[in-house]
Amino acid sequence: MAAQRGRATGRPPTMKDVAALAGVGLATVSRVINGTPVDPVLTAQVTEAAKQLGYRHDPTASSLRRSDRRTRTVGLILEDVANPFSSLLHRAVEDVTSELGLLLLAGSSDEDPERERSLLGAFHARRVDGLIVVPTGQVNDELQAVRRQGMPIVCVDRAAELDGVDTVTVDNAGGVGDAVRRLHALGHREIAFLGDQVSLWTAQRRWEGFVATMAALACPLREGWVRRDLHGEAAGERAAREVLTGDTLPTALVTSQNLLTIGARYALQDLGLQHTVAHVGFDDFELANLLSPPLSVIAQDPKALGRRASELLLSRLDGYEGPERHVVLPTRYVARGSGEITRPRPGRGDTAR
Repeated sequence: MAAQRGRATGRPPTMKDVAALAGVGLATVSRVINGTPVDPVLTAQVTEAAKQLGYRHDPTASSLRRSDRRTRTVGLILEDVANPFSSLLHRAVEDVTSELGLLLLAGSSDEDPERERSLLGAFHARRVDGLIVVPTGQVNDELQAVRRQGMPIVCVDRAAELDGVDTVTVDNAGGVGDAVRRLHALGHREIAFLGDQVSLWTAQRRWEGFVATMAALACPLREGWVRRDLHGEAAGERAAREVLTGDTLPTALVTSQNLLTIGARYALQDLGLQHTVAHVGFDDFELANLLSPPLSVIAQDPKALGRRASELLLSRLDGYEGPERHVVLPTRYVARGSGEITRPRPGRGDTAR
């Protein structure tokens, strides 16, 4: 029996095995597997035979025989799927693609350009129909090469100025600028800044927004109150501790990424300054509203980013061949308490003096 021969040789069952067990021709099996209308009796025979054999359809192989060569798969390269921001973005893309019967394949670059390069090559080799990428900014030549070979690509969260590559970001500079102006209105002039890795497009835009707004408000930009090129909670905690234990202390702190924000909050609480030094973080995260005081944030909507990126990719897959598009979504300031701490009077507490 065909099924027994397949198991004896250790090979997976094929459509020929299904045809033999069902007592139909190979063309009938192919039509049933690919969803072409067939007599219900024959469909039932083929379906039952495939079930008995454990046959699994290979959509990639069948796509090579289709005229459009589509695999009905989409690749997604994230920074780190464990990061709450990345998880929400991932889910938004998955919701859109699954509604259309597309399979989403995802991987994390961990901000490592070599890992991003490896994921890009793997998805390209598997012939995904399109890619959504949170780029490290260091593999743009490879992204451009893949795009020129015909694969649609959308960059999300970070811009990549590449021909034919669409981008969805938020107003990073504007969001930070708004936070600085709010702190200034509460009397703060001595404002510290903790920034993400300088190679990242978002980190550069947020730093530019901080610098421009501080200059516009005539606030001093002191070298000792700035730490950039940080990565992760531990780095954020160490940097905040350095800034908050110096000879001249800031009265407020802006942290430009959620993991840095969490690390900085650890330092503030350990030093007993969480009710004295105002603190605003970029990106919201779970339980931020349960801290004491609750954390004020510059919130972006990762779900909206994911949905919009998916829409741009789908439009490319549907035939849009126009110039690249850059969609900028607004941020939202969430006032919870930590960013609403007023500047202490000179000579009081452990802050600026």
